[in-house]
Amino acid sequence: MIVLGLESSCDETAAAVVTADGTILSNVVLSQVEEHAPFGGVVPEIAARAHITQMDRLVDQAMREANITFSDLDGVAATAGPGLIGGVLVGLMTAKAIATVADIPLIGVNHLEGHALTVRMTDGITFPYLLLLVSGGHSQILVVEGVGKFRRLGTTIDDAVGEAFDKTAKMLGLGFPGGPAVEKAAAKGDADRFSLPRPMSGRPGCDFSFSGLKTAVRQALENLGDTVTEQDKCDLAASFQKAAVDSLLNRLKQALKTYRDEYPDGTSLVIAGGVAANRYLREKLDELSHKKGYTLVVPPPKLCTDNGAMIAWAGIERLRLGLTDELDLAAKARWPLDPDAEPAPFAGYKA
Repeated sequence: MIVLGLESSCDETAAAVVTADGTILSNVVLSQVEEHAPFGGVVPEIAARAHITQMDRLVDQAMREANITFSDLDGVAATAGPGLIGGVLVGLMTAKAIATVADIPLIGVNHLEGHALTVRMTDGITFPYLLLLVSGGHSQILVVEGVGKFRRLGTTIDDAVGEAFDKTAKMLGLGFPGGPAVEKAAAKGDADRFSLPRPMSGRPGCDFSFSGLKTAVRQALENLGDTVTEQDKCDLAASFQKAAVDSLLNRLKQALKTYRDEYPDGTSLVIAGGVAANRYLREKLDELSHKKGYTLVVPPPKLCTDNGAMIAWAGIERLRLGLTDELDLAAKARWPLDPDAEPAPFAGYKA
């Protein structure tokens, strides 16, 4: 089984070819960092136009690198949501065209499920497992029970942790994308210099909050006055990173208690999403998993950020179960993994 996967939900245009045994025949990703850097964040209209310009070329490159033709494909998968709707439409419409011309099944993939299932491609782990999904748009803790079967234990009630990293980078003038910029600055900083809050810590449940932490960073920056040194920025970045990770760990400890009670045979803790590329977070999660008796499973950094291989693999998982879609499949700006979970009060699509 060979599937082509297309990803265009945010600011990466990506195409990849993956086989049923998890072999990645090609994985082409084009970042739009230069286009969005002047604005300090992703501009939806610019992102959509870039996807339109580049998608056909990336599909051609992915197919050539995989050394196959469309007649060799068993299906084409594309992100159908959630995400910036203009970008999602580009990938999904391209997949529909390929499915029509090549007469192969179309598989619409939930972008978040692509992240969630990546470890089954890279590490072959079995269901169920506990997932910390952290990205620029989402912060959730879920039990992954099967393909299309998710139970949400916690979510952000306001902002996603990746968004907090991006906004902190913008306030400190560290550049875009914010996550890697904050991590780089934090490596040269004193994480104990600034006293920042750990929102939701100690409260019942597993929900996150990062809005107050962003505000605290802004206030700390304002208190430094007009002259802010590079060391000040590094120290504040390090203090923020430590506070954000502490918050994630506190909520995850709560989730592990619930998971152990309800899924006593589960042994895997998985982290996925763009923020999973953060080395400090990985180190702290590795310490926690060992302490609690779990095995931490993390995809390689290049498969944590948005890519086509994860979409192709999710397409394979669904195709195996006969879960294909008709050509009238609609793109979705919001598509929760656990549709039965209650919406968070101020999170909107992030929940």
